[in-house]
Amino acid sequence: MATQHSRSAARLMMAPAVILLLGWMLVPLVMTLWFSFREYLPLRGGDMGFVGLENYIRFVTSSAFWPSVQTTLVLVGGVLLITTIFGILLALLLDQPMWGQGIVRILVIAPFFVMPTVTALVWKNMFMDPVNGLFAHIWKFFGAQPVEWLSQWSLFSIIIIVAWQWLPFATLILLTAIQSLDSEQLEAAEMDGAPPLKRFAYIILPHLSRALTVVVLIQTIFLLSIFAEIFVTTQGSFGTRTLTYLIYQRVLESQNVGLGSAGGIYAVILANIVAIFLMRIVGKNLDA
Repeated sequence: MATQHSRSAARLMMAPAVILLLGWMLVPLVMTLWFSFREYLPLRGGDMGFVGLENYIRFVTSSAFWPSVQTTLVLVGGVLLITTIFGILLALLLDQPMWGQGIVRILVIAPFFVMPTVTALVWKNMFMDPVNGLFAHIWKFFGAQPVEWLSQWSLFSIIIIVAWQWLPFATLILLTAIQSLDSEQLEAAEMDGAPPLKRFAYIILPHLSRALTVVVLIQTIFLLSIFAEIFVTTQGSFGTRTLTYLIYQRVLESQNVGLGSAGGIYAVILANIVAIFLMRIVGKNLDA
């Protein structure tokens, strides 16, 4: 049983790491909040002084703000839909005994460890290129006109690229959850004559509810800040400009740090709204 002295010693040893972590998170946030109330133009005079809520009003009233929020939510929702559905299917498949099962699992999980920039470049040049891409050759083989994915189906293409990268993560979490399922329940249901679909709907899927909520929560946190895939492929054109990319444009292209900082605060607010909503769902599933 821990004594008061041991607890105090533990807090003392953890203090440097906690202080460093808080500083790592709070300093950039405080600086962003500070700049959001100022007109800061690095190449045009520097700090021009306090402007109050002007940056927030300019950013939210911009014609690009609400479309970027909508694009962000569509992107996150599309990726979550693909990764959860195909993650469950892949997890069920990988749970079956097969030859070379370990190698197959490694190959399925491998895309998660590829850098987002490399992933986007591979899909852009090897698969979605309308002239030399794999999809273009398949279309030509069947006598169809190749699709210009990144201009005609731009947002859908980004969703596919990001989902391909995050699918292994969902598969790994869901596969772990499936392997923790008591096999006796499935055997008993099979002996009672329950068909595979009913065994999945009434036994496997409820067992995966907690794993699914964790997958959705973690992926959403990272997907709200997707940037590299858009920068490499479409650079925010053709309806793929998310809130993160809009902030990048305001800061780097217009050289207005104050306006971009206000957008960053809006991004933090959006992320917290989504996180609170998801945490309520996660809490209900974890308490169930």
